[in-house]
Amino acid sequence: MTRRRLTRQQQRRVQEIQERRRQRAGARASELSHQRLGPEQPGRIVAHHGAALQVEIEGPPRTRLRCVARQNLGPLACGDEVVVQTTDGGKGVIVALKPRRSLLVRPSAQGESRPYAANLDRIFIVAAVRPELSEHLIDHYLVSAESTAIRPVLVLNKVDLLDADERAQLDQRLSIYARLGYPLVFTSAKGDHGLDALRAQLSGHLSVMVGQSGVGKSSLVQALAPGEDIRIGALSDSEHGRHTTSTSVLYHLPFGGALIDSPGVRDFAVWHLEPEQIAHGFVEFRPFLGRCRFRDCSHRHDPGCALLAAVEAGEIAAGRLESYHRMIEERAASSE
Repeated sequence: MTRRRLTRQQQRRVQEIQERRRQRAGARASELSHQRLGPEQPGRIVAHHGAALQVEIEGPPRTRLRCVARQNLGPLACGDEVVVQTTDGGKGVIVALKPRRSLLVRPSAQGESRPYAANLDRIFIVAAVRPELSEHLIDHYLVSAESTAIRPVLVLNKVDLLDADERAQLDQRLSIYARLGYPLVFTSAKGDHGLDALRAQLSGHLSVMVGQSGVGKSSLVQALAPGEDIRIGALSDSEHGRHTTSTSVLYHLPFGGALIDSPGVRDFAVWHLEPEQIAHGFVEFRPFLGRCRFRDCSHRHDPGCALLAAVEAGEIAAGRLESYHRMIEERAASSE
């Protein structure tokens, strides 16, 4: 995703808004810190509403506490393991952040990298035939997942909308990912199609679902965690890319494990990664990296390029190399 250019007036406006938010959060934390605080307790952030966070305290029984965080902890994410202290008013203060074993980040509207979800085991990349399927967007998610050692699983939703010929074409398009070893699950919340296979991939893990708005993530979560209050938004032709889920929320799954549902986005940039990290995120590139004739090979028309030779030999799909080049161009454009 190309980084959005802001005018100086817009930049000042963004800075003013962010400063007011920091002051409000600091005032709340300061007010709470003057109250009598209870003993330290371990917990996990299970909902993120801007400055207000909901933390689940382990039980039994599990209890949830509305909290603010100390300013020195930096940006927090759903799934973070934290230490909290309760206040006289029945709220809480997050006083410490435990080490993260994984962290998924994405760019903000201002082009900054922000935590998206923490301590994940698996990332479920949800795509659908409506809106139009984009392999390039899937590749963005895969590269992000590979850079953080989070196991990706591809979920193709709304397959009930396809006839036999369209399904065969979809299988052909996605066969490259199956050959690379990525699990593929074909689902539809209508009729519970493929949900048993999805449950098997989710069971026992902390996972996140990502993908464009309108691909049916929240409908899948509702089917997987019945009884939870999950907001599901309808997507009209004029609403492509609009967020239908307003906040990141962690849901416990009845068959074991937990799942984070979060706002959908049209794009998922990887400009925060170095070019070498982006290349490494394409798993089939790895055996050929470092084998080009020139160290600064662009992998376009350079003589002795190992990646181009692999494309000619059928060991790398030409579309995947093209997707890599698009990511490098997007990264360069974001820094201008």
